[in-house]
Amino acid sequence: MRTLKELKVGKKARVVKLHGEGAVRRRLMDMGLTRGTEVTVRRVAPFGDPIELTLRGYELSLRRADAEMVEIE
Repeated sequence: MRTLKELKVGKKARVVKLHGEGAVRRRLMDMGLTRGTEVTVRRVAPFGDPIELTLRGYELSLRRADAEMVEIE
């Protein structure tokens, strides 16, 4: 299982599944991270947290802990 946390800068992936439960999962879905969405990693902060993503035409900053809950292919 690969997660969004492992994706390198400039690489693209497609969301397969969201792990986690309750409010955290709902928040990720509300931000646009749903199954089938294409995601590109734009930047990573100097110490690795947060990660800046491009998806659905906008930029999103996501903590590494949250990125670990997003399974990709």
